[in-house]
Amino acid sequence: MEEKQEQWSPYARVYEPLKAGSIDGTDIIPHDKAITRAIQSHYEPPHNLKSKPERTLFVARLGPRISKQDLKEHFSRQGDVLSVKIVVDVVTGLPQGYAFVEMKDEEQAHRTARRLHDTTLNGHKILVDLERGRTMKGWKPRRLGGGFGGKKESGQLRFGGKDRPFKKPILIGSMR
Repeated sequence: MEEKQEQWSPYARVYEPLKAGSIDGTDIIPHDKAITRAIQSHYEPPHNLKSKPERTLFVARLGPRISKQDLKEHFSRQGDVLSVKIVVDVVTGLPQGYAFVEMKDEEQAHRTARRLHDTTLNGHKILVDLERGRTMKGWKPRRLGGGFGGKKESGQLRFGGKDRPFKKPILIGSMR
């Protein structure tokens, strides 16, 4: 039991939809349709990307008028920016509110994620985290019921990420 507590982390190391829907990571049955959808879905991250996943940052909560230049200027204060990709809707061409920024090296990416998370860019408080799609085993994006952030219409929250880390579970058997 003690060994399990030592391995505990407030942040997920492997993505499991059931745990991401649980405040302490101990749930054993799905309590939301999104979790069930994430468990049943299959996701393969894109393999044709040129950016290196270990030095790529996920940036979310961007305003609708954000430009590549705005992102490059904001992130270049922390290090060398190699590329910026703002994700747009394939039908309308409008920004989806998130982007990927590739830094020069892994150390810069980690430092930038720590320093720029919850900063303001063009009047919007942004979320900055490491890319999970190609680096975290089992990752499922929000569109498939996965992800760490946000709040679905059902009220189901996601845990294990920066905004909502897991709470340490109360182990009943170890209270002696």
